[in-house]
Amino acid sequence: METMYPSTPRRSRWSHGLTVASILALVVASSTFAAAQKTPSAPPGRVVKVAAAPQVEIHDFQFTPATVTVPVGTTVTWTNRDDTLHTVTEANRRFASPGLDPGGVFSYTFASAGSYTYFCSLHPHMTATVIVK
Repeated sequence: METMYPSTPRRSRWSHGLTVASILALVVASSTFAAAQKTPSAPPGRVVKVAAAPQVEIHDFQFTPATVTVPVGTTVTWTNRDDTLHTVTEANRRFASPGLDPGGVFSYTFASAGSYTYFCSLHPHMTATVIVK
């Protein structure tokens, strides 16, 4: 009489091959991504400072920070963290955002040096400045 044991499902060579191929693809993709994320290299003894893009948050009916200083050609991004609609409107109307719902984002690239005072057109007491050098 033959004894019967529950059999374990066998994997075909193809399913094993796909698993190995999937793992290899992930390893290659992650190493390529990691290489692309490296910061610029500097000669020994020198430090390379990578500046983050300037961010202004709108919260509690304020622009924070109230003053941002950036070089010419910099893009500044505003994010509405309040629970009401706001705008970003330059005093001389050189730029103006549409109404920004909560979570809304607006960006502007400053091509010329100068001082740019801006406000919320819905709440004019909200003011701030971008200084471009």
